[in-house]
Amino acid sequence: MESASDTTWIHLHIHIQSLLYLAFITSSIYLIHALISEKLILNHHSVTAKKHPPLPLRFRAEDGTFKILQVADLHYGNGVLSRCRDVSASEFDKCSDLNSIRFMRRIIQAENPDFVAFTAEMMFWCNQQLCLPSLLLTFSVCLLLLDESGDRAIVEGVRTYGWIKESQLRWLRNVSKNFQGQNLDNSRLIDAFSHPAIALAFFHIPIPEVRQVKEIVGHYQEYVACSSVNSGVLQTLASMGDVKAVFIGHDHNNDFCGNLDGIWFCYGGGFGYHGYGRPGKPRRARIILAELAKGQNSWEGVERIKTWKRLDDETLTKIDEQVLWDRRLSR
Repeated sequence: MESASDTTWIHLHIHIQSLLYLAFITSSIYLIHALISEKLILNHHSVTAKKHPPLPLRFRAEDGTFKILQVADLHYGNGVLSRCRDVSASEFDKCSDLNSIRFMRRIIQAENPDFVAFTAEMMFWCNQQLCLPSLLLTFSVCLLLLDESGDRAIVEGVRTYGWIKESQLRWLRNVSKNFQGQNLDNSRLIDAFSHPAIALAFFHIPIPEVRQVKEIVGHYQEYVACSSVNSGVLQTLASMGDVKAVFIGHDHNNDFCGNLDGIWFCYGGGFGYHGYGRPGKPRRARIILAELAKGQNSWEGVERIKTWKRLDDETLTKIDEQVLWDRRLSR
């Protein structure tokens, strides 16, 4: 039989462990921000990949690829004290936030991504706007556009979800125009950039048009929760011409890719165990792979964008692999 002092010590140990995990997550976020904040916009005079590159980001020299891990809806709470939601009864007693961290460690070890994109709701108690700033990451021939679609809003007295504002769309248009202009203004880049650079976009809350997709790969298991305001995101992205795929979150039980006006909109699928899910359905993560075309003496522009998902099961099962864009098929 446990004494009162033993019980107090156990509770104190759990509390300390939880604080340590929270400190680890916070420190990691701060470190990532510190490493990339001063080197977000890059300009290069050739398409090269280095074997052991310092920041900024580059394609891999050995195979001309760049791999992204999308973590959608981590919902990290208080470590071991945060119980899992929507798991089977047999898993519940031993399931906590630590399962989310274990999943992240396993998938990073298995996939070895070059970049991890947290598409908001990283912390259970966080406001998305504090969790995902607007960022631009460019690496020679490809742009990663990360923007925030907000949290909650009131429109004509009715509560709805946030949306991407006109100022953010203007930022996206300017970034795309300026980056494509760099290719055209520098004659040394004409051969390397015989095809325009492509872009991938990341934000949290889906746009209303996602409800209308018909061609899908994956699972459409939840009504699309989006804003009542249609701010023209799809029209903006389509008019830019360089965005080939958009990666979103918010609806944890959806993990499909659907095509809208030639642009694939892909859910990451619920990642975190403290966020809602479905009992018996493993948490999951999305992988995005960009591949360069191989020239005679060097790598050329992006040739293909692929994606797939990994399940948090015994073997990290790989599912729903698909090609999102192929330069050879887009001519």
